[in-house]
Amino acid sequence: MSPPARSTALLTDRYELTMLDASLHDGRGERPCVFEVFTRRLPPGRRYGLLAGTGRLLDAVADFRFDDDVLGWLDDASVVSPATVDWLRDYRFRGDIEGYPEGEIYLPHSPVLTVRGSFAEAVVLETLVLSVLNYDSAVASAAARMVTAANGRQLFEFGSRRANEDAAVAAARAAYVAGFGGTSNLEAGRRYGIPTFGTSAHAFTLLHDSESSAFAAQVAALGPGTTLLVDTFDIEEGLRTALRVAGTELGAVRIDSGDLGVEAARARRLLDDTGADRTKIVLSGDLDEFRIADLADAPADAYGVGTSVVTGSGAPAAGFVYKLVARSDAPHAPYVPVAKAGGAKATRGGRKSSWRRLQDGHAVAEVVRPHGAPPPDGDVRALQVPLVVGGERVSDADLDAARERARASLAELDPVARELGEGPLAFETVFEHDPGNDDGEDDA
Repeated sequence: MSPPARSTALLTDRYELTMLDASLHDGRGERPCVFEVFTRRLPPGRRYGLLAGTGRLLDAVADFRFDDDVLGWLDDASVVSPATVDWLRDYRFRGDIEGYPEGEIYLPHSPVLTVRGSFAEAVVLETLVLSVLNYDSAVASAAARMVTAANGRQLFEFGSRRANEDAAVAAARAAYVAGFGGTSNLEAGRRYGIPTFGTSAHAFTLLHDSESSAFAAQVAALGPGTTLLVDTFDIEEGLRTALRVAGTELGAVRIDSGDLGVEAARARRLLDDTGADRTKIVLSGDLDEFRIADLADAPADAYGVGTSVVTGSGAPAAGFVYKLVARSDAPHAPYVPVAKAGGAKATRGGRKSSWRRLQDGHAVAEVVRPHGAPPPDGDVRALQVPLVVGGERVSDADLDAARERARASLAELDPVARELGEGPLAFETVFEHDPGNDDGEDDA
């Protein structure tokens, strides 16, 4: 029996739909509500996060519908009542979403996304929102540190085989937002227009009777501007063989093992001594931001990064949560702040707006105020932008724009904030009540 057709509407947790069912049953599901997405803390050793996945999320929200197959399964599995099945038949999100533009820096408690609509239509998006933003932002935040460590050298994302097939495409996109130059993943290239790179692995060399014949076959197929992998056997001999086969017009050599700094220096000397001074050196092999920083003095032109940019070991979870912060008893009635009390998981009630405060071109604070409060004094820029209005997408979330936003956001950080070691957050977050609200209560 073939598997059932995949539906994005079921990429969610059961309790989202059981909450929906119960809220519709008691009549409170249509209450207007405000949900905010934020993280309570950054992973250890991190001084900032980089938001990614917004474009993917907006696509997913637009496609979040319940077709007959999905509704039939929900009914057969008794996940929700027949009345809720009927309600879901016409579901589409008709509310508003605003948030930080993709590629923006965030800190703990930054309100990176605000979802406004009825409880029923907004609560069912929770798992989808978090699964996209948590993974993509984890990858982008790790990738941003590697971009800093590379200090202008090119980075390529090679992590597809270390993630599941869908995550591999998402990771390639998120790394590109953060500043990577391209990916080995062809679906990411097809779907998002990301440059793709890759030529051969050690298996191709071992297929042939000699390294020389393998290189000759690759050059015959791809031209002398290709990249030859020279470390299958002896690196120095591999370099010499590559030059004999491709000549001094060889595009690049890749070294994937050994002491990469030492091997890169030897390769550069040999290439230059034989007139191949324009041949580039690409280093790969279990690289992360720390190893890339250690290679700062090596004559490398580019790095290929895989595992550490796509998995939890190198890209620890962003930790975003999706919390109800305000509700109203009826359409057009005032919003009332709501919050969870007690402990490390306590939340701040009320819809919020935020600004980035700048001093001499560097970010020095994130100022968070109740929504509707005037902007803070001084050199600030607003962080939230409209993404969906009345259920209609108003932001194209262009990938190149996200990439430029990431570049600009990272450039705003003080150089100390971009250091890789342990240290304080990149800048402080300041919560202010509405200066025009004498009781100091947050407004929704």
